[in-house]
Order: sequence, then C-alpha cells, then structure tokens
Amino acid sequence: MDLGIAGRGAIVCASSKGLGRACAMELARAGCRVVVNGRDAIRLEATAAEIRAETGAEVIAVAGDLGDARVREVLLEACAAPDILVNNNGGPPRAEFEKITREQILNGIDANMLTPIALIQRVAPGMAERRFGRIINITSASVRAPIAGLDVSSGARAGLTAFLAAAARRYARDNVTINSIQPGMFDTDRVRETVAGAPGGAEAALAERAAKIPAARLGSPAEFGALCAFLASAHAGYIAGQNLLIDGGAFPGAF
Repeated sequence: MDLGIAGRGAIVCASSKGLGRACAMELARAGCRVVVNGRDAIRLEATAAEIRAETGAEVIAVAGDLGDARVREVLLEACAAPDILVNNNGGPPRAEFEKITREQILNGIDANMLTPIALIQRVAPGMAERRFGRIINITSASVRAPIAGLDVSSGARAGLTAFLAAAARRYARDNVTINSIQPGMFDTDRVRETVAGAPGGAEAALAERAAKIPAARLGSPAEFGALCAFLASAHAGYIAGQNLLIDGGAFPGAF
C-alpha cells in the first residue's frame, strides 16, 4: 500500500533502537525524511546509517536527552515543519511501590508526560495551518492494565493519554490526528533486560512469557513499526484520539 506520505518530514524520538527504531525505519521506507534521536550518539549514528542504507531516505541524527529543552530545539531545527511526530522515551526502571520516591515520580512524569506534551504544543499549530499532521505517542499496555513494579511508567503514560484526549478532538478538524499505540511484550532490548539473570536463563524466561500470550510469541518491532507508519499515513485521517493496543491478545477485555 502506498501510504501517501513520501516527502513528508518526520521526527521520531528515542529511535536509536527498539520500537522507536522500527518506526523510523518504516517511515523512511514510506519515503519520509526522518530525524532520529537517542542519547547514545555512536549507536544513533549507526542506526541512521542502517536506515539510509536500507531505504535510501534522508535521515538526520540528533543525539541527546529529550528532557533537555535545548535538544528538543535542535530536533525542531532539523525538521522545522514536521508533518509527523512520534513521541517515545525510555520508561522508568521497575520499583517496588513502597520504595518509590517523589523524585522518581517527578522524573517519570517529566520524561513520559511533560516532554511529549511540550513537543506536541510546538508542532501541532503548524500542522493545523498546513492541514496535515500525524502525532503518535508510544505509551504502554500498562496504561490499560497496570503492571506491578511499573507504577511510575503506568501513571505518567496514563496522564499523557488523558491530557491529550481533548486536544486530539480539537485538532482532528484540521487533519491533524493525535493517537497512541500501547505495546505489550515485544522482542526488544528493554524486554530482554528485564529477564537477564533469570533462573534457567533469559531465553527460557522469554519463552515462558511468550507462552502466556494468545499469539504464543513476542511481538516483532517491525510489525509495530508498520502500525505506526499506517497511523502516520494519508489514509489514517479518520483515526483520532484513539489508543491502539498491540499485544498479541494478552489483554483479556472485550473492548
């Protein structure tokens, strides 16, 4: 399918690896000019080179922490009039509820709620003037079904989801959509890190987790990227204010 976004400019946050990288790859494959971002400059440059080599797209790398307003400014300088914004950021580490500190909560809110809101506030008005915009927030399945130990992540991402609900309806009339994707278990470095050192080995632990998913496997970052690219496409203008769960059927609800 031609996604109708060739030549569009896209910013993909935290895209040196994992789900963010997959999104950047698919947008580049669709013909977008892509700005990628990550804290590790060496890894980021390698990712940018790989995407260029595979897709032939123009890829600009902007290294740095998104929590730094100066880094966000450089992102917006690299793509002054973005058509597509993919908000992504690393989640807070696991912590027992009783041991979570106020500082940890504030850091989680800053990274996973306030930072994406700041970027959206900067780019949405221009998208509305140009009559095209696609804003996609990568959140988590834990927004819908909280996971013990990920309380800070769940709370901050749920806050982002609720905060943007009204804005999504406001901008829909201008062909600017704001949606989120809620990933479940995907085969990424972050998921593998959670089982490192597990009794019996990491692979056995991953297999055990996969067996509990109706699809009987972990998700592939590539299929996540494909969903992101469709939401960013010219065909997705009637999808607004939605939170799409992609978890292999793990969430047991009917709705």
